[in-house]
Amino acid sequence: MRTPSRRNILVGGSALAAGVATYGVADRWLGAPGPEPGKTGGRASGPNIILLLADDMRWDAMGAAGNRIIATPELDRLAATGTVFANNFVTTSICPTSRASILLGQYARRHGIWDFRTGLSVAQHATSLPGLLRQAGYRTGFVGKWGLGGSLPRGLYDVWNGFPGQGRYVGRGPDPKLHLTDHIATGASAFLKQAQATEQPFFLQVSFKAPHGQDGAEDEFRFADRFADLYRAVDIPRPPSATAASYDQLPQCLKESEGRRRWKKRFATEAMFQRTVKNYYRLITGLDAAVGKILGGLSAATRKNTLVVFTSDNGFFLGEHGLAGKWWMYEESIRTPLIVSAPGDLKASRSNGLTLNIDIAPTLLDFAGVSTPARAQGQSLRPLLAGQRQSVRDAFYYEHAFSHPTIAKCEGVRSRTWKLIEFTCGDEITRLFNLTNDPHEQRNLAADPAARPVLARLRGQLRELRKQAA
Repeated sequence: MRTPSRRNILVGGSALAAGVATYGVADRWLGAPGPEPGKTGGRASGPNIILLLADDMRWDAMGAAGNRIIATPELDRLAATGTVFANNFVTTSICPTSRASILLGQYARRHGIWDFRTGLSVAQHATSLPGLLRQAGYRTGFVGKWGLGGSLPRGLYDVWNGFPGQGRYVGRGPDPKLHLTDHIATGASAFLKQAQATEQPFFLQVSFKAPHGQDGAEDEFRFADRFADLYRAVDIPRPPSATAASYDQLPQCLKESEGRRRWKKRFATEAMFQRTVKNYYRLITGLDAAVGKILGGLSAATRKNTLVVFTSDNGFFLGEHGLAGKWWMYEESIRTPLIVSAPGDLKASRSNGLTLNIDIAPTLLDFAGVSTPARAQGQSLRPLLAGQRQSVRDAFYYEHAFSHPTIAKCEGVRSRTWKLIEFTCGDEITRLFNLTNDPHEQRNLAADPAARPVLARLRGQLRELRKQAA
């Protein structure tokens, strides 16, 4: 098996630097700047903060996670100066709900955002991560895909450069040939250039569309042309659970689901599988180049005082269990990358503790010296970064209550070694997996007499964690 050339990545990075539009052009396309900064709560003393958010990027789609095929040199470099949280998860795997959970540090059961129509309320904006940082004296900026319903929150940020809905990878804007990822990198770089000219600490939130599929398009995973040669000579191995036997074990409601419909478009044949995964990887390599451009615009002094976080709002099936998309509580859907490069942290480390998307806001507020709101449910990961603790939890609750005729609802508990999933498809359908012995979740133990004590314990834990999430 041949791996992609690193030289190709460097060439791609040069093309990115040369080919992006000016900030003024990109800004007019993505959205007008927000209002001038309002009164803040005083002079902030915490570090600068950059939050980089991918869309539908699974935890193992980068070199730093052990993937030997995909080329992500910039993310690997970021990981080499920080901590990789190897067991990071979302509490609900769908874009608007997960993004609200990231901003508020809350389960969906508490913040109430389950669909693409509902936006943050005025009160929620005020107690969100960007709202609190702005009140504390940070200069705040947003660039990219907002991903939540309601009105665009231009007034929440000092600089707004975002767009509603899904956006399109190519074919829109002042330069229809320029890829959306490059537009986003340009806007982020412009914010950082302006922010570094002041003494005010900044918070920049960059939300990529990549590697999310372009729903309804013939070419769903439309990458930038300069990455077309990447992965041509590589054969992507099929996942261990991408088998007919794994599909046969699914609840009937998943066999006839939206996830199966998308599987037929993306993974039904070997040629389709290779094309989809390679294009998905090309989008991520383009995102990686954008991360390099954004962070490369920081001066050495600024970088030393900047906390950088990279994560994703959801995971993504690449044919596992005969499915595409996300939503359900299998690992590929709910497990996401998380890299935290803290100021002064110049060596690579790894944390295997269970961490969640709801931990991001409490962690960043902790570094900024801002109190976490009482309604937040996540935990600051700063003790893990400092090596003071191994984990902040032993298990977590997962919920997915999005209403859709072909996306079954589910909830469950995931511990270090066990996973309980309760699907709602008219009747509750139980799945119980021993993750130590069965990491690809192919053997359901729910009816195994030997597993009855574990099943009873996890069901009791599910009831308790559900109450706590409300």
